Amino acid sequence: MNASIKTANDLRALFLKFFESKGHAEIPSASVIPENDPTVLFTTAGMHPLVPYLMGEKHPMGKRLVDVQKCIRTGDIDDVGDPSHLTFFEMLGNWSLGDYFKAEMIPWSWEFLTSPEWLGLDPDKLAFTVFEGDENAPRDEEAANLWRAQGVKDDHLFYLPKKHNWWGPAGITGPCGPDSEMFIIKDQPPCGPDCSPACSCGRYLEIWNDVFMQYEKKADGSFVPLQQKNVDTGMGLERTFCVLMGVNTVYETEIFAGIIGKIEELSGKKYGESEEITRSIRIISDHMRTATFIIGDDRGVTPSNVDQGYVLRRLIRRAVRHGMKLGMPEGFTCAIAQVIIDQYKGNYPELERNGAHILEQLKLEEDRFQRTLKKGQAEFEKVTGNMERRKNAFAGLKADKTGEAAVAAALKVLPPSPENLPVIEKVKAGTISDAELDSMIAACAQIDGRSAFKLYDTYGFPIEITCEMAAEKGLTVDTDGFQERFKKHQETSHAGAEQRFKGGLADHSEQTAKLHTATHLLQAALRKVLGPEVAQKGSNITAERLRFDFSFGRKMTDEEKAEVERLVNSYIQAKAPIICEEMTVAEAKAQGAIGLFESKYGERVKVYTMGEFSKEICGGPHASNTGDLVSFKIKKEEASSAGVRRIKATIGE
Repeated sequence: MNASIKTANDLRALFLKFFESKGHAEIPSASVIPENDPTVLFTTAGMHPLVPYLMGEKHPMGKRLVDVQKCIRTGDIDDVGDPSHLTFFEMLGNWSLGDYFKAEMIPWSWEFLTSPEWLGLDPDKLAFTVFEGDENAPRDEEAANLWRAQGVKDDHLFYLPKKHNWWGPAGITGPCGPDSEMFIIKDQPPCGPDCSPACSCGRYLEIWNDVFMQYEKKADGSFVPLQQKNVDTGMGLERTFCVLMGVNTVYETEIFAGIIGKIEELSGKKYGESEEITRSIRIISDHMRTATFIIGDDRGVTPSNVDQGYVLRRLIRRAVRHGMKLGMPEGFTCAIAQVIIDQYKGNYPELERNGAHILEQLKLEEDRFQRTLKKGQAEFEKVTGNMERRKNAFAGLKADKTGEAAVAAALKVLPPSPENLPVIEKVKAGTISDAELDSMIAACAQIDGRSAFKLYDTYGFPIEITCEMAAEKGLTVDTDGFQERFKKHQETSHAGAEQRFKGGLADHSEQTAKLHTATHLLQAALRKVLGPEVAQKGSNITAERLRFDFSFGRKMTDEEKAEVERLVNSYIQAKAPIICEEMTVAEAKAQGAIGLFESKYGERVKVYTMGEFSKEICGGPHASNTGDLVSFKIKKEEASSAGVRRIKATIGE
C-alpha cells in the first residue's frame, strides 16, 4: 500500500494526477443542486452534470475528463449513525466521451489500484466482477479477459447478473451498459461455497466501478448499440480512504477528526464512550457536513418545507436534536460548520465565499427548531404518556374484567365518542373479550396520524424525527395517516419527493431544450425589470413547464410580472438565432456573459448568445432560434425560500 497517502487530499490529488498523466483534463465539481433535472433533488453521482456530453454534445474540455464531484444521497438517511452510511460524499471519476473504452480503462484501473506509484494495493486482496450476460446483451468476456491479462485469477473474478453488473438507464430510456466493479477482500472467511461480491456477508467491499455505456435502451424495451461509447467510473473518496487507512469506519479517518473533535469539545462527551453517544456524534458529523455543503453551494438552498429545502431542514433538525441529547450549547451548528468550511475551503472555495450565509442560515434554523423542539417534546411526551396510560388500563382490565378499579381506569381512558360506545358498554358489563383487549393494547404501540401531523404542523417536527423518537420508546407511527393529513393541506408529499432520490437522466427532448432556452430569456428579462443583482438560484424543467428560482427579496408586483412576460415574448418574436461559442471563462466574462455555474465546465466553456438580450455560460440543451419557443406565459410567482422567489411558466401557448 502506498505509504505516502496520509490524508484525503493525498488520495484526491493522486487520482487526478494519474488520469492527467493519461491525457485527461480536470474539470471542477458541479453544484450539488442539479440543473434542469426534474427526477432528482440533488446531484447523486458524477454523471448528472455530464448528461448532455454522454448523449453526444461536445464538451469544451475535450473527450477525456477527470473530476472530484460533490454528491448527496439521502435515501438511506435513517441509517446514518451506523459505521458506513453518509449523506454527503466525494466521487472520484474519469470519463471517456466517445474516446477510449474497455481495452484502455481496465489496464488503467489495475495500474492505479496495484502499482506502488499509485494506491499500491495487494492484488491478492482484490476481487472483480463482470456482467454474466442475458437476453439483451452478451456475457462480457472482453472485460473478463482484460482482467485476466492483468493477472487476475479466476477465483477472484466473478460473473454477475444485471442486478449487480449493469448501469442504467436511470430513466425509462437512455444510455446504459455493463459495468465492472472492483472490491477489497476483507480479512474474514467466506460465508459459504457461493460467497461472492453479490452476497451481503461483508467479506467484499466495493471501492471502484467502471461503467461501459455501449447500449441505448429504447421505449419498446430493446437495446441497441450506441453511436458514442462512453466510459464513466466512480470511486468513493471516503470509502477508499477508509480502506487505505486500515480502519473500520470513515468516522475514524482524518476526514472526520476535526468535526468530531469539535463535537467532543462542545459536548464534553467522547466518541466511543457508548453506543448511543457514538451514534449521535456520527449523525451530527454527517448531517452538518451535508447541510454546510448544501447551503454553501453557489446554487444553495435554504431550509423550507418542500424539495431540497425540506431535506436540508430535516438534516439540520436531526443534528440539533442529537446535539441536545449530548448536552451541546445553543449555536453549536455554526461552530461545527466553521470547522467544515475551514477543512474544505481549499478544494471548494464556495464554502468560504458563502461562509457568512451558511452560518446565518444555520443559526436561524437552529434557533427556530430549539424553540419549537422544547414545546414539541412536551406535546410528544403528553401523547406517549396517554398511550402508556391506555395500555396499562387495558392490560389491567384484561387481568380483572369485573374489578371496580380496573373498569374505572379503562373507562377513564375511553372518550365517550360514538365509535367507543359499544366498547364502553362491554367494559361496564364485563363482557369484553381478550381478543378485543389485545387489539386495543396493540393500538397503544402506535402514534396515530392525527397526533403525528399536529407535531409537524404546530411544532415543526419532521415526521422522521417523530418516528425516531417513537422508536426510542419502542413505538411506531401511523405514517399513512400522517401523509393523508399532509396532502390535505396541499403540501408536497415527502413520500413523493423521496422517489426523486432514486436518480434519473434529464429529458433531452426538443420541448425540454426550448424550455431551457426560455430560462435564459426569463433571467434576462428579470434582470432588466428587477435589477442586475438578480441571479439564478436553480431551475427544474419537465416536458410541460419550467420552474425558475432567482434571488429577490420580495413578491413581484403584477406590473413587474406583466413586464417580464412582455419582454420574454418580445425576445421570442425577435426570432434571434442562438449562437454557441467555445472560449475561456475569462473571455466569456470579458464579453459580459453571466453564469453562476461556470465552474462545472472547466477552463473552457460554452457561451450561448441570443440576440442583444442574453449571453450566458451554459451546457445546454438549447433551441436553435428564440422564435422556436412561440410564446411565453407566467403561471405563478411565489416564495421558494428566504430571499429566493420562484416562477413557474410555460411556452408555446
